[in-house]
Amino acid sequence: MCEANAYLIEGDENELVMEAVDRIEPEDNGVKLVSIFGEQKFLKAKIHSLSLVDHKVFLKK
Repeated sequence: MCEANAYLIEGDENELVMEAVDRIEPEDNGVKLVSIFGEQKFLKAKIHSLSLVDHKVFLKK
């Protein structure tokens, strides 16, 4: 499987916001996360960094 977990960076903490993310779509003022299970979540954030080997996406407000 190639899905990733998405984390929101808040200060020194990384908060898990969604597991098994399949797609990240740019939207006005943020991004839409879509999991392999069809769950969708909108965040007013942007992609900060990706760790592809660790399957992690880091987002920042």
